[in-house]
Amino acid sequence: MIVYSSGLDKFKGFLKAKVLFGNEPTPELFAILIVYFVQGILGLARLAVSFFLKDELALSPAQVSALIGISALPWVIKPLFGFLSDGLPLFGYRRRPYLVLSGVMGTVAWLSLATVVDTAWAATVAILLSSASVAISDVIVDSQVVERARRESLSDSGSLQSLTWGTSALGGLITAYLSGLLLEQLSTQTVFAITATFPLLVSVAAWLISEEVLSTSLDISTVKNQIKQLRSAITQKAIWLPTAFIFLWQATPTADSAFFFFTTNELGFEPEFLGRVRLVTSVASLVGIWLFQRFLKTIPFRRMMAGTTVISAALGMSTILLVTHFNRTLGIDDHWFSLGDSLILTVMGQITFMPVLVLSARLCPAGVEATLFALLMSILNLAGLLSHELGALLTHWLGVTETNFDQLWLLLVITNVSSLLPLPFLGWLPAADPQAEIKSQEDLSLSPATESKRGGDGERGRWGEKASQPEGIFS
Repeated sequence: MIVYSSGLDKFKGFLKAKVLFGNEPTPELFAILIVYFVQGILGLARLAVSFFLKDELALSPAQVSALIGISALPWVIKPLFGFLSDGLPLFGYRRRPYLVLSGVMGTVAWLSLATVVDTAWAATVAILLSSASVAISDVIVDSQVVERARRESLSDSGSLQSLTWGTSALGGLITAYLSGLLLEQLSTQTVFAITATFPLLVSVAAWLISEEVLSTSLDISTVKNQIKQLRSAITQKAIWLPTAFIFLWQATPTADSAFFFFTTNELGFEPEFLGRVRLVTSVASLVGIWLFQRFLKTIPFRRMMAGTTVISAALGMSTILLVTHFNRTLGIDDHWFSLGDSLILTVMGQITFMPVLVLSARLCPAGVEATLFALLMSILNLAGLLSHELGALLTHWLGVTETNFDQLWLLLVITNVSSLLPLPFLGWLPAADPQAEIKSQEDLSLSPATESKRGGDGERGRWGEKASQPEGIFS
């Protein structure tokens, strides 16, 4: 018995330290990880959706980009889901029923794509429903993640975000190659039907969430208090200035949809090969998360964002070699060049995005963690929507279509160079731990004596001093 107990303790210690990045293994943690895992595994249908829109619905690159942008709408209104979950319990619970509902919604959405969807408008509705399904479940687990993240020391910050995003990347890794291979053997509708089974895992995971039974009536006072606390939080410069920077960074235009059309229609990449590319990028995401967690998480936000922004913009230019076929002049096959390019860009992209998640979590003061984090993520997703719509406009303006890629190189140049536009505003980011700056502002606002001494210029002076010392660019 003693030996058995000792072995179990060693296993739990190994699981906590090496697998869970120091997080205590609890049923609720595993529920959170299941939800993120499902988000990753839904990537099984990503290529199927792209080919469905391109080939079966005959949409143009600009139309596909616009539709993808619209599908982000549920993520823009994430705070609404947070308010409903916090203020309107269903059957006495604030979390479980919403997770169950989100799983059912996802299954209905994918079954619709598998059976009845045959127009662009119907596809938009179904994709919106699927997106809403993931957004609702994401709000629920985000509230748990942020509460845990705020309790981490700055040296340990990012461990839970790394774990959750690593779990999502693992889900994507499992289905990455299958996403292309299945399209070689099955129809897009069959792939959608298979995907419809995964959201039900979220409904099952709901029962691992620990919570007490509450009143099922709408708690108006809770909602009003949330709004009051949220308004108080977002009026702090230590919160809204970094948020504005993140928005500018994310809102720069993207050429993803046009590039997908180029690789399939011009280069003739088959679904099976694109599945290999997704496999490579899934592995690369895990590598990027590990590199950030192991070596980069303690680098100051400004310096980290500066370095990753410049490097990402420079590396992004490499896709122009593929578009202009210059890689062939160098003797590099299109397939091999695409694999290597995707590997490098994905590692860099994941390293770039992790500080954004850490910064967003640490910007949330006590009392409004879940709601403010949902709002920050909504702002980030609104910027992503704008990014796709701007990309659609540029794609249309430059005349890039499903058969004409003459100006695709210029589109790629514009989108990569535009990613540098937020750099002059680096001073909006915190120089150190944002929680310390938020606490400092809260203490100052609560002190009449301090307020009378600093007057109206004290706040500007403090931020002006930081802004005069730009250290970095990106996240």
